[in-house]
Amino acid sequence: MNLWFRLSKLLLSRPWRRQVSPDSTIITTMRVWPFDLDINRHVTNGRYFSMADIARMDYLFRSGAYKVALEHKALPIVGDNWGKFRKELKLFQKFEIHTRMLGWDEKWIFVQHDFKRHNRVLGSVIMRGVFRAGRNILKPGAFVEGMGLPSESPTLPSWISQWSDSCDALSENIREAEQQV
Repeated sequence: MNLWFRLSKLLLSRPWRRQVSPDSTIITTMRVWPFDLDINRHVTNGRYFSMADIARMDYLFRSGAYKVALEHKALPIVGDNWGKFRKELKLFQKFEIHTRMLGWDEKWIFVQHDFKRHNRVLGSVIMRGVFRAGRNILKPGAFVEGMGLPSESPTLPSWISQWSDSCDALSENIREAEQQV
């Protein structure tokens, strides 16, 4: 339930939040609440992905991506997420999520969320997603051009490409398993 409170707070504060360039890193500040904790009394792994969703909404609004999505009547869709956790977040600790677009390929847009406290990265969530208008997926190059970025992506790190390839392989594996049923 507190994710709805976080989202509501974000939406209500939106008029006062500074617009930024789409190639900027956006910082979203949050605090750990009791509903974020697991039985070990630290933020549960799944909650990082949910908090990254909120930070991504902040990025969409502040970067102007939502305007391009509205023009195309498109919705952002997460394809895959991956997380790496280094240090724990505990009750009532304040932290920041640093969100930036890493780049894109012919289908996916890649976004990184670094969870930081006192300038130390505690964890990172990587997302690849698309903007979908009805049954059509918007080409990332055209979408980012609408945001004022060049259609050619910055060079993606090799680990992103490898991760994306492994996600594609898993998708293919799932399709094959479904056909065998």
